[in-house]
Amino acid sequence: MGTAAVPGSYMATIKPCISSSQKMLVSSMVNLSSEHKEASWTRLTSSSHISSRQPFLHRITSGPVKFEKFVTRVMSEANSNKPLSGLPIDLRGKRAFIAGVADDNGYGWAIAKSLAAAGAEIIVGTWVPALNIFESSLRRGKFDESRILVYAELSLALFQLEFYLSRLPDGSLMEITKVYPMDAVYDCPEDVPEDVKTNKRYSGSSNWTVQELVESVKKDFGSIDILVHSLANGPEVSKPLLETSRNGYLAALSASSYSFLSLLKHFLPIMNPGGASISLTYIASERIIPGYGGGMSSAKAALESDTRVSFSFFFFFVWLLVTSCLFDTGVNTISAGPLRSRAAKAIGFIDMMIDYSLANAPLQKELSAQEVGNAAAFLASPLSSAITGAVVYVDNGLNAMGVGVDCPIFVNLDIPKGN
Repeated sequence: MGTAAVPGSYMATIKPCISSSQKMLVSSMVNLSSEHKEASWTRLTSSSHISSRQPFLHRITSGPVKFEKFVTRVMSEANSNKPLSGLPIDLRGKRAFIAGVADDNGYGWAIAKSLAAAGAEIIVGTWVPALNIFESSLRRGKFDESRILVYAELSLALFQLEFYLSRLPDGSLMEITKVYPMDAVYDCPEDVPEDVKTNKRYSGSSNWTVQELVESVKKDFGSIDILVHSLANGPEVSKPLLETSRNGYLAALSASSYSFLSLLKHFLPIMNPGGASISLTYIASERIIPGYGGGMSSAKAALESDTRVSFSFFFFFVWLLVTSCLFDTGVNTISAGPLRSRAAKAIGFIDMMIDYSLANAPLQKELSAQEVGNAAAFLASPLSSAITGAVVYVDNGLNAMGVGVDCPIFVNLDIPKGN
C-alpha cells in the first residue's frame, strides 16, 4: 500500500501570546532549527521544527506589524509497529472508497488526501465520461503537485494561522490504488437506458453501475472500511425552483441524494465493523441561496434527512434479521462552505459566495478544501466513534450567522472586521 509510510497525521500547535512586560509576540512549544535539510525525519517528536534563520520574535510597535512565514511539520512515526504518541488520527490498515473524484481541486480529492495522510488505502470511483481524462492526467503526472501529502506551512499573523500545502520531507505522494468507472445514477445494468448504453462517452467502459461497481470492489479487495459520497449533479441548477421541470428536479435528487443511499446499501455487506460513511452537503438545504436552484436545495435537504434516518431502529432491525450481524458504521454528512471547484464554477456565482463568506463568517478567511478533508478524516477515525446521523458544519462558522454583517443597515455599527 503506497501510503503505509505515512501512518498517522496530527499537527503541533503554535500558541502566540503577548508579554505585557516585553510586548513581544512569542511562540510556545517551538524548537528552532538552523538548517531545514539537517533535520532528522526518522522519528519526529511532538514539538514543531521551524526551518528559518529568522528570529521567531517580533517586537510589537504602534505602527504596522510585519509577520514572517514559518513552517511546522505534520507529525508521523516511521515505525508502523510502534504506537503513536498523543491523540493522532490513525487509519492504517483501513481502505477508503471515494465516489465522485474526477479532478484534483474538489472536496473529494481533498478528503482522499487527508485519509491517505492518516494511513488509509485509497480507491476511487470516477464518473464514466470523465474517466479517461482523469486517468490520463494521473499517468502524465498532471496531479503530482496536488498529490503531495499534507505538510503545513503556517503564516503567523496576530492570533491567526493560514494553512498551505507543501511537500513532505520524503517527497511522498498520495497513492490511488485503483480507479473504477462509475455512474451512481444507475443501480444495476437493467436500469441503464439504451441511449446511455450506446453513448460514445460510455464506450470502452463496463461494470459501472452501482451493483457492478461494488461487485468489482469486492472481487478486488474483499471489503472496505470507509465510504465517501462526493458527487452531485443538477441539470437545471441555474433555474429557480418554480421554473424547474419535473425531470430536472428528480434528476437532481437521483444524482445528488439517492445515489448516496444506493452506494451505502450496496457497500454495507462488504464494510468492516467500525466503518464510516461520509457525504457532502451544503447550507442551501436549510437556508435560501439564490442561484442554487433546479431542485439542488431539495436534494441536499434529502441527503441530510437520509443521513439521520438511514440507521433508524427499523433499518437496523431489518439489517439484523437479514445479515444476523451487529453493525456499527457511523453515517455523517459534512456541510462544507463554498469552494472554487470545477463543479462550483459551473454554477456561475461561486466567487460571490466566497466573497460573502469572507465578509460575514465568524472566521474571516477563505475555506480550504483540506480543512474539509481533515474533518472527514476525523469522522472516519475511531475518535468519532460516538458520532452518527450528524450534519457537521465546516464553513468557518457561516451557518451560525442570522444576518450578514455586510448588510447596509449595519453600516453605522462598530462591527469588528477581519483584515
